[in-house]
Amino acid sequence: MEQKIHQGRNVKRFREMLGIKQEALAYDLGEDWTRKKISLLEQRDIIDDNLLKQISNSLKIPVEAFQNFNEEHAVNVIANTFGENAFSNSFNYGTINFHPIEKVVQLHEEKIALYERMVKEKDEMMARLEKLIK
Repeated sequence: MEQKIHQGRNVKRFREMLGIKQEALAYDLGEDWTRKKISLLEQRDIIDDNLLKQISNSLKIPVEAFQNFNEEHAVNVIANTFGENAFSNSFNYGTINFHPIEKVVQLHEEKIALYERMVKEKDEMMARLEKLIK
């Protein structure tokens, strides 16, 4: 049985990973948004596509991340990549297949790129907030 994607929870996860407060996201989405409204939004299973695109633009996270991220799937990928049998398929009739290592390297590179993007976004957000305060 496949676990349902909870788009609101995904918005919250990515927002928190970026270190962005609900108030800042509300400010970015427009004057009719409040912290309370963001809190309610993050409780929704499904979010309207147009609103998801606005959030995507604000957080600089692809819409697909909110639509497709499933914690159970992520845990399965990690377990299959790093589990005790992860390397059992590395040997195929005497030839070596380095796929699991390549996958780890690729994931590591993606994490670094995401982290660098998050730092850049944080700096941009801080500059916007400093400008707003002044």
